[in-house]
Amino acid sequence: MAPGLPERRTHDYMRHGTTTLFAALDIATGEVIGELHRCHRSGEFLTFLRTIEANVPADLDIPLVMDNYGTHKTPKIRNWFVRHPRFHVHFTRTSASWINQIERWFAALTEKQSRRGTHRSTRQLEQVIRDYLTRYNEDPRPFAWTKSADEILANIERFCLRISNSAH
Repeated sequence: MAPGLPERRTHDYMRHGTTTLFAALDIATGEVIGELHRCHRSGEFLTFLRTIEANVPADLDIPLVMDNYGTHKTPKIRNWFVRHPRFHVHFTRTSASWINQIERWFAALTEKQSRRGTHRSTRQLEQVIRDYLTRYNEDPRPFAWTKSADEILANIERFCLRISNSAH
């Protein structure tokens, strides 16, 4: 690797399978509920929703911020939410995953565990993820925004001015 150049894989790089990590972040405590599945369908997502329900005290409402992935919007899932009114579902806009704080946790997982890792099997990758989740939850910390809303909006305004006044 060299500064300014994209990382490359060797010609003999081989994928050994994939896994799906469903994760929910308690933004107050930093604790993460995570579950691995070999598929990313509504059935697996429903299993994860039941895990969340079982791990959150019954007297608490559950605000759930999700991306717009199709699995989250199937009739099966929508009907489940109707029957479980303590879940309050919010979808991020397309290309706005940065606003969902669990994405920061996914980035930390990638940086610390899986990027440039050599996993010889899906099972090995899943164990690495489970181990990280366990270690993380031993001392969870909430993520904090480092910029004020005014600073974020000013950055967006500068970006919009830059791209709208470009010379091409």
